[in-house]
Amino acid sequence: MKLNELADNPGARKSRMRVGRGIGSGKGKTAGRGVKGQKSRSGVAIKGFEGGQMPIHRRLPKRGFKKPNQVQYAELTLDKLVAAIAAQKVDGQKLLNEADLVASGVVRRKKDGIRLIGTADVNLAVTVEVSGVTAGARRCIESAGGAVNVVVAKQVEGADSE
Repeated sequence: MKLNELADNPGARKSRMRVGRGIGSGKGKTAGRGVKGQKSRSGVAIKGFEGGQMPIHRRLPKRGFKKPNQVQYAELTLDKLVAAIAAQKVDGQKLLNEADLVASGVVRRKKDGIRLIGTADVNLAVTVEVSGVTAGARRCIESAGGAVNVVVAKQVEGADSE
């Protein structure tokens, strides 16, 4: 079988109805839109309209809350950190802080701090200074003889200081 011999089964694809092609086609003149009225015109979208009744998306209560001053971390996986050290983007022998990680291109932007996540086989003792770290990531680095220093992320103005 060749690529040019591939085809759907007969009747698997139905061709679309071409409207407005004369009265003999069965969908000519008004093209199945009826006569007059808003919905017969072009450019009309009445998606949430319920005939003057209050639409359901306005009848239902609003849900949830998004904190406007939430601290957002740039996430760095252990896999990416190990790959960057192997590619010699960063020096694994010295202390790696957030400024070094951004300058070397391992992390694109710092946001409110960098958070180290993930579980990977870290085979060298590396010392990292970041704003946050998961328990699994800390365990992986410390089992290889490294250390993780957590520095306090900058507080966004108006944030709760707890």
